[in-house]
Amino acid sequence: MLKNYLVLGGSTGIGLAVVKQLKGKGHNVIATYNSTTQLKGESNYHYLNILDEEIDLSFVPDQLDGIVYCPGSINLTSFKRITPENLIQDFQLSVIGAFKLIQKLLPKLKKSEQASIVLFSSVAAQTGFNFHTQVSTIKGAIEGFTKALAAELAPKVRVNAIAPSITNTPLAGKLLNSEAKIEANANRHPLKSIGESEDIANAVTFLLTEESKWITGQILTVDGGISSLKI
Repeated sequence: MLKNYLVLGGSTGIGLAVVKQLKGKGHNVIATYNSTTQLKGESNYHYLNILDEEIDLSFVPDQLDGIVYCPGSINLTSFKRITPENLIQDFQLSVIGAFKLIQKLLPKLKKSEQASIVLFSSVAAQTGFNFHTQVSTIKGAIEGFTKALAAELAPKVRVNAIAPSITNTPLAGKLLNSEAKIEANANRHPLKSIGESEDIANAVTFLLTEESKWITGQILTVDGGISSLKI
């Protein structure tokens, strides 16, 4: 059955991979972009800055079957260098942005027989890594938000989050900009590889569709085994 899905941040990386997978399954996909340019020939992409005080969502159809919220950041630094301004900026993008968007679109989601929301955490939220204090703080909030919102919106709307490890996307470009860095990061994972956008998109698509109709309030870890295996 044709569904309507909205992918926030769907022009690069994981978001783009999700758009391609959903379209490949025949669904109607509306996507947004911000700092990247609109994809040539793609009429279903719309500019949106989630941090604007007022956001125009008139391009979203009257009924939504799912939302994927991809906007986020990877700012790794020592705790002593983090400023309140840094923390607030990331919190606004990852957490406040998701709050604001879901609040505005909830009436459209509730028109679906069963809608699904997918958010993004990080493996760092539940596993301590050096220089990840800011990331862990923000993503820990996302995990709490996911579980509380899932309880509040059940049974009509399912809410889950995915917690990836480092993935080969433009967002992680500074961390993977040499063969040495790629190899070092790959070797930290039991599967000895870096995640690709498609690996995460597979999980997103699963959580959006009826294949996961009995799953809500969960944090799905897709991380090459780094959070649970020591080999």
